Amino acid sequence: MPNFRISEVAELVGVSGDTVRRWVDSGRLSAVRDEHGHRLVDGAALAAFMREGADEDPARRSSSARNRFRGLVTDVRRDGVMAHVEIQAGPHRVVSLMSREAADELGLEVGAPATAIVKSTAVIVETGSSSGARHA
Repeated sequence: MPNFRISEVAELVGVSGDTVRRWVDSGRLSAVRDEHGHRLVDGAALAAFMREGADEDPARRSSSARNRFRGLVTDVRRDGVMAHVEIQAGPHRVVSLMSREAADELGLEVGAPATAIVKSTAVIVETGSSSGARHA
C-alpha cells in the first residue's frame, strides 16, 4: 500500500497542508514519520478517512448519486436554448451542458458556489501519472 506525504494528502483531499497537519495532530488522521522526520499517511488509512468524511455529507443520504464535486462556478455561457457551465472543484474541472432555463433557475453565475452531482454508466479509471497512465 502506498504512503502519502502531507502535501499529497492535501492535494488528494482538496484542502491545505495545514489542515492535514491539524487532522494528524488531533488524531483524526493517523500518520507515521519516515527516517527524515516527514509525516506519511498510509493509503488504506487515507481511503477510510475519506470514506468517513463523505458519509458525513447529509446530501449523500438523500440521493442515489454518490459523486459530488463542491466547487465554484468559473464560467457560464448561455445561448438561446443551452448553457455551458464550468465548476472548479478543488483540482477538478467539471463541465455541464444544461438548458438555459435550468441555469437561470439555479442562478448560476461566475463566482457562485455550486455542487456538480455526477451519475454515470461509464467511468474510466487511470493509475499513475497522466503521461504513463494505465487503463482498466
